[in-house]
Amino acid sequence: MRTILAFTLIIGFLLFGYILLGIFWIIDKFAPGSTDLCQLRIVQFILKGVGFLAGAKVTWIGEENVPKDEAVLYVANHRSMVDIVLTYTRCPGLTGFIAKDSIKKVPALRAWMKRLHCEFLNRDDLKQGMKVILSAIDKVKRGISIFIFPEGTRNRDKEDSTSILSFKDGSFKIAQKTGCKIIPVAITGTNHIFEDSFPWAKKGNVIIEYGNPVTFAELSPEDQKHVGLYFQNCIQQMLTNHTKLNK
Repeated sequence: MRTILAFTLIIGFLLFGYILLGIFWIIDKFAPGSTDLCQLRIVQFILKGVGFLAGAKVTWIGEENVPKDEAVLYVANHRSMVDIVLTYTRCPGLTGFIAKDSIKKVPALRAWMKRLHCEFLNRDDLKQGMKVILSAIDKVKRGISIFIFPEGTRNRDKEDSTSILSFKDGSFKIAQKTGCKIIPVAITGTNHIFEDSFPWAKKGNVIIEYGNPVTFAELSPEDQKHVGLYFQNCIQQMLTNHTKLNK
């Protein structure tokens, strides 16, 4: 029943959302960008409902580390589709996710994500990938935060909650070129909510922790050279600490 209710809320919103999108489109014709924050809050409200219906009990740590008045680059480990649902509800300002381009096959979802400044990445097309990074750099310069999962795909390791796939360095150019702060985000337990019990949602405890913000320029030359590994290790340490909290 929990799964049915959560998906009913999502599908209902996406269908009804076409009307809202039309209204926002008309308003933006006269006042470009004026609906951005309203759209964000509406989607956050819906996603809070989805998380609640899915049974996610979240412990939030370190939210004070997230600046409220400037664009940042969030980098997180990736365990589940639920990662996006939960983390997006707490973004204080305009934020776009870099998502895989297969999501574009869902018209209503694609339309909302474009309105919310998301980017769609084809990881097999280097030229298209560079265009996405350049677009993300431009958005950060305009005050829009970007959220990335540098592993490039979901980690499906069910045995070790602290494991992380290798972080790819490319997306960190967003912070290098803009000077924005990088916020490491460690996520534990989201896979238990959905993926591990697919196709049904299951109640579970989730920990989401925001680490200390760091700029690319603050890193040592060696860490700049291996920036993906640096933040992979930061998040790895947070995930290890999460295992102590779960005992």
